[in-house]
Amino acid sequence: MLFPEIVITGCGNPLFADDGFGPAVVEELQKLQLPDNVKVIDAGLGGPHFIFTLIDPEKTKKLIIIDIADFGAEPGDLTLLRVEDLPAGSYRDAHSWDLTEPLQRLKDRVDITVIGCQPKHVTAPDFELGLTEEVSNAVPKTVRTVLELIGVDYGMAIENLRKEECQRAFGES
Repeated sequence: MLFPEIVITGCGNPLFADDGFGPAVVEELQKLQLPDNVKVIDAGLGGPHFIFTLIDPEKTKKLIIIDIADFGAEPGDLTLLRVEDLPAGSYRDAHSWDLTEPLQRLKDRVDITVIGCQPKHVTAPDFELGLTEEVSNAVPKTVRTVLELIGVDYGMAIENLRKEECQRAFGES
C-alpha cells in the first residue's frame, strides 16, 4: 500500500511567492507528531496528478489537499471545497493537467477536501521566494483546520499556534 488511511498533501511551488502556501503548511504539519495512520506529503508543483492517481481507495479513506485557490476573497482567506465544487478542468497543475479527473475517480470511495487559500501574489514564471504576509498568516489557521478535519486535538501545539498567530497579528516577537 502506498498510502495510509489519511493523506494530507500540499501543492504548489515555493519559488513563486504565494504558490508556496501548500508546501508551507506541510512543513508546519511535519513538525507535529501525528498518528501513524496519517501521511503528510509535499506534492510540489508537478506531482499532485501522480499522487492522486497512486492513492489506493481500499486503504486511504481521507485525502486533504492544501493549495492556493482564486475564489475572489481577500488574500489569506480560506475556503473548504469538495470535489463536487470543482467542475472538470477547473483545477489544474502548473503543467495544465486536470487535477479534477483523478479526484473525480476517487471521490465516491475517499473523503476529499481541498483547503484553498486566496493568494495575493503569484509570480510564475518569475521566481520570488516567500509568502506574502496575508498568506503566511493563514498557515497556522490552516494547520488547525487540518487537525480538526482529521480529528486530532493537538492540545499544546494548537495553543502554540494560536500564540504565534496572536504575536504576528500584534507585531510581538
